[in-house]
Amino acid sequence: MKKYEYRNKLAVITGASSGIGKVYAQQLASRGCHVVLVARSKDKLEAIAREINRQYGVQAYALTYDLSEADAPRLLADQISELGLSVDILINNAGFGTYGRFEEINPEREQEEIMLNTAALVDLVHRFLPNMLERKDGVIVNVASMAAFMPVAYSAVYGATKAFVLSFSEALWAEVRERGIRVLALCPGATDTGFFDVVGSKDLAAGSKLSTPEKVVQVGFRGIDQGRNYSVDGRMNYFMAQMLRLFSRRRVALIMERMVTPKNINNG
Repeated sequence: MKKYEYRNKLAVITGASSGIGKVYAQQLASRGCHVVLVARSKDKLEAIAREINRQYGVQAYALTYDLSEADAPRLLADQISELGLSVDILINNAGFGTYGRFEEINPEREQEEIMLNTAALVDLVHRFLPNMLERKDGVIVNVASMAAFMPVAYSAVYGATKAFVLSFSEALWAEVRERGIRVLALCPGATDTGFFDVVGSKDLAAGSKLSTPEKVVQVGFRGIDQGRNYSVDGRMNYFMAQMLRLFSRRRVALIMERMVTPKNINNG
């Protein structure tokens, strides 16, 4: 499969105000791609858009939406259409995690997590894929996680949403791979972003050395060029992802529980 040509295409990147999303926007712009930056942080987005325009000479749009709100994907798609833009590339990066004993986590927060990590992602694919199929050209990257491959105690909802993203992406890849569309589930491990600040603890990283957003994004570009349906950042993470092939699901769940138990929890 030949390398994808990004020049003069238009990409929508969600969660673009920091971390992996911000780096994706910069890297796409460096390849000559126009970008639509989407996140809740208006000031951050506009500053990044100005810098991208100045540095790379492409069009950069800053659109402020909270995609955990049910109607936000539709409103975003409508605004993009009103701007006269046609989406070639969709980077579904927006998401967050929760961590702790399930019964102690705010249920409203976890409903927002489900909406953002899964429902908004699917909605945006529904809204932008048809035009890609008409042109027989397009890229969809759905940012999943290492958590997609195994049940993650104390982060049960986050892991489940990422398992959804992986399964959905692989199924979609199988449907559209012969129709000019490349679909990738990008699966980073622990990465040096604001993720752990939102979670409120680095215990979920289980002592892993943090990767960088730049490395994760390069894995994403490579996966698209290779026509892969999923890509894992890091050799050790890849081997971890295969754990279910070596052990029973029960054993994997118990292994993960021991690895990620919050330090402030006493199970005695």
